Amino acid sequence: AALYMDKSGDKATGSRAGNNISTGRAGEAFAARFLEGEGYRILETNYRRRLGEIDIIAMDKDTVVFVEVKTRRKDGFGTPGEAVNERKRARISRASSLYLAGNGIEGIEARVDVVEVEFLKDGGFRARLLKDAFEVLEP
Repeated sequence: AALYMDKSGDKATGSRAGNNISTGRAGEAFAARFLEGEGYRILETNYRRRLGEIDIIAMDKDTVVFVEVKTRRKDGFGTPGEAVNERKRARISRASSLYLAGNGIEGIEARVDVVEVEFLKDGGFRARLLKDAFEVLEP
């Protein structure tokens, strides 16, 4: 699935501030709205633990989905999803296992999705959803 919003789009707005934190936060906010438009129900954002972090935790029908959002301003460094390396995957898996165990969630499907968000030259955003991007480790 892909979504394009121009700079006046109703679903997402964001400043184009010049630092990575602002870029990441704007991308995460856009991704949450994008996922809601795809039928996901957002449970939590910015779940942070010492062993890892998850940008968005959501439900897609009967599946718990841990979402990594990768935001880029330009194509110069590959696609945003390519930035989810093995180290990042391990941290997401650890955090997702902690979330499931800490919330007593058992016997329910879980997966990791990646949302690639790109800022466009005209000030808009483009998002691409990569479902079931990699395996979640069991708690």
